Amino acid sequence: MCAEAGAMNHMSGNMKMEAQARGGVMGGLKRKMMGESFFMSIFEPMGGPGIVAFGGSVPGTIKAIPLDGNRLFYLQKTAFLAAQDSVQLEIAFQQKLGAAMFGGEGFILQKVYGVGTCFVHACGDFVEMDLAPGQVMKVETGSVVGWEGSVQFSIERSGSIKTSLFAGEGFFLTTLTGPGHIILQSMDLERLAKALIPYLPKSSN
Repeated sequence: MCAEAGAMNHMSGNMKMEAQARGGVMGGLKRKMMGESFFMSIFEPMGGPGIVAFGGSVPGTIKAIPLDGNRLFYLQKTAFLAAQDSVQLEIAFQQKLGAAMFGGEGFILQKVYGVGTCFVHACGDFVEMDLAPGQVMKVETGSVVGWEGSVQFSIERSGSIKTSLFAGEGFFLTTLTGPGHIILQSMDLERLAKALIPYLPKSSN
């Protein structure tokens, strides 16, 4: 198994853990661009079966995504948690300039493919949908976790200027067009942080 640095929660005594720059220096630099760690933790049992468990960095949910070699998934950066060593994790750039500038997540996505299981994590609960061909789902940008490679991704204005200013949803929404599977999160980390600010201790300085 390979995982983000610091993601391990517990493991059996026969599990060997080693930090590696998977994919070499360039692979590590690409992961840093995706918002992930330069080094990844590699786990391998010694002398027999072993156990390793992982945990996310925010209150939320972990989901397993099975990959069969024909399935490609795009993830928002920081969504990747861990995967079998046979799963490939690469950098992917958003194809549309509007999505990159106004999508709230920057230019960079994560692309996972191969044969094996990939684990993702996000805030709150996961909301999953299978979109039919041409079916459209408009989503608050921070709520998007990932989508199959067959899904079209774009950014659109949330409505009129008045709606954008006063509806509380921002100026832009993410538009996902089927066919394909999409994964959303019920809680936005940025909104959670803003909700907690009034309750944090105030500095006397």
